[in-house]
Amino acid sequence: MLELDFTQTLGSHCLQIRETLPASGITAVFGVSGAGKTSLINAISGLTRPQAGRIVLNGRVLNDTAQRICLAPEQRRIGYVFQDARLFPHYKVRGNLQYGMAKSMVSQFDKLVDLLGIAPLLDRLPGRLSGGEKQRVAIGRALLTAPELTAAG
Repeated sequence: MLELDFTQTLGSHCLQIRETLPASGITAVFGVSGAGKTSLINAISGLTRPQAGRIVLNGRVLNDTAQRICLAPEQRRIGYVFQDARLFPHYKVRGNLQYGMAKSMVSQFDKLVDLLGIAPLLDRLPGRLSGGEKQRVAIGRALLTAPELTAAG
């Protein structure tokens, strides 16, 4: 379960949420531009800090302002696929995929590469990829970290 009960103010926008979501399957968050979708994902992943409240994933406290707990993004086990892919420009696709790859995922590497249709891209640099190819590589990189939760913004 993903338990969300927090308030976060960024500029003039105040995001308040109190919701419990399943931590398995697919959950979609949608709304008009500026509604706070990316702010929500950033708070869950630890890229921003709520001013008040808590975030709990599968019983593990990620953020609790009352207890002064705020796990760093790399400690949260959340895979984040950014809108703009954010691949490392100096790494080939293979290097981008292997960056942060969990040991438990080494045996799944080839299967995931095939599933995403990116095998022909492994020796290319990101600057030589289309937008869609970059997105698929970013998805692969996020999944290869063996996250508890994957978020796409």
